[in-house]
Amino acid sequence: MPILLQEPTKENTDRAPLSDARLVKQCLAGSDAAWAMLIDKYKNLIFSIPIKYGFSRDEASDIFQAVCLEMLSGLSNLRKPAALPKWIMQVTSHKCLHRRREQQRTISESESEYAEPVVNSRTEEILSEAEDEQNIRHVISEMPPRCRQLIHMLFFEEPARPYQDVAETLGIATGSIGFIRQRCLGRLRKRLVELGLS
Repeated sequence: MPILLQEPTKENTDRAPLSDARLVKQCLAGSDAAWAMLIDKYKNLIFSIPIKYGFSRDEASDIFQAVCLEMLSGLSNLRKPAALPKWIMQVTSHKCLHRRREQQRTISESESEYAEPVVNSRTEEILSEAEDEQNIRHVISEMPPRCRQLIHMLFFEEPARPYQDVAETLGIATGSIGFIRQRCLGRLRKRLVELGLS
């Protein structure tokens, strides 16, 4: 299955992200800005999981909202900020399975017979894919601003931007894009290998 990376948005290509430890601390201190950054950092991870479970985009949006509420109420219970991505994946997966059970219960009640809800057998695979994707997002977010912007413009925008537009946006010569792209992708590949993701 191809990796779902709806990443990064324009507003987060120009700055390096705060660490999870710092974000969690600021969120718990009541910072609305930190909360917005936390959601921005993990929105694609959260949204990708219900899509992988086969939910529609509208259903995925509902699940996204439920996960955000769970994060708001449960963040103070998180013992280690380093565990945040896995915790978010677990919460999202549980919300997906709960919604699937509700749907199955509704269908079985309308058919006047009760059937045991089927739990998605792909859960481990889905969470593994989601974790890999989040690791890739994280590596991209740590790259220098020009590389983040270039990768975003060349690989995440639809329709793809012509090289001339990319060059104008970055303030570089059109002929240098290929070289810079190769250097950025090489840096990305190296970091992914270091993390065991390649």
